Amino acid sequence: MNTLLSLGHGYSASVLARELIAKGWSVIGTTRSEAKCAAMRDTGVEPLLWPCDLGPALLRATHILASAAPDGSGDPFLLAARGAIAMAKPDWVGYLSTTAVYGDHEGAWVDEETPVTPQSARAVARVLAERQWLALSLPVHVFRLAGIYGPGRGPFEKVRDGTARRIIKDGQVFSRIHVEDIAGAILGSIDHPNPGQIYNVCDDDPARPEDVLAHAATLLGLPEPPSVPYDLADMTPMARSFYGESKRVRNTRLKTELAVVLRYPTYREGLAALLAQEQANPLAINIK
Repeated sequence: MNTLLSLGHGYSASVLARELIAKGWSVIGTTRSEAKCAAMRDTGVEPLLWPCDLGPALLRATHILASAAPDGSGDPFLLAARGAIAMAKPDWVGYLSTTAVYGDHEGAWVDEETPVTPQSARAVARVLAERQWLALSLPVHVFRLAGIYGPGRGPFEKVRDGTARRIIKDGQVFSRIHVEDIAGAILGSIDHPNPGQIYNVCDDDPARPEDVLAHAATLLGLPEPPSVPYDLADMTPMARSFYGESKRVRNTRLKTELAVVLRYPTYREGLAALLAQEQANPLAINIK
């Protein structure tokens, strides 16, 4: 039986796990939260409370996915268990990184051949973690994810309650990706492995953030959220760091090498699907 060991089993990995379990896979996922262990079991994932001995899980794992946030020392799992991981014999390994590693390109296009120029501390840590995983003698694939949205991570709640603001900064564009398309990219790589390769995982339409909020309001039949100049906007340091970078990310390699067909090629299809899911399940919580 194919078995995925998910190191740092979070939002993106949980969507992938659902698809793999439906295909007959086993999934083992680590979490630091005892409360999350029960929730993981309810979805069919075998939980491991971290920190723990990864040895038995590594023996079972035919595939490994690492998605935990790194720090200044790099990937936390490699820091704690590099020797055991390096001795594993998986058929495939994936590392979830971020397109933030490219830094700011003033709205210009980047692809996987663009040199990394990380600006934020979190992006610097991602570059380090990428290199740590790629340095192992394992079949590692790196996925640089654009801004993630999906069930529970959409704009509708803030638009409905009137707290959404369209932050205006000249030339600002972001690339995005629906979480189900992240799962599709990983499945494509599992089917077409190419160890050492890096893939940008994003949709076809890098867009201004204010346009996305305006479209969400249109879907809801509500007025466009008010605009606020970037210099006057009240934002968290994390949010402000996102606005310090502007680039358009190409996904050509994802499509040509992995034969990935995006379910949601732009935010328009993605937001429409999210709204339809909300309407079909009114009890769903849309977390900001």
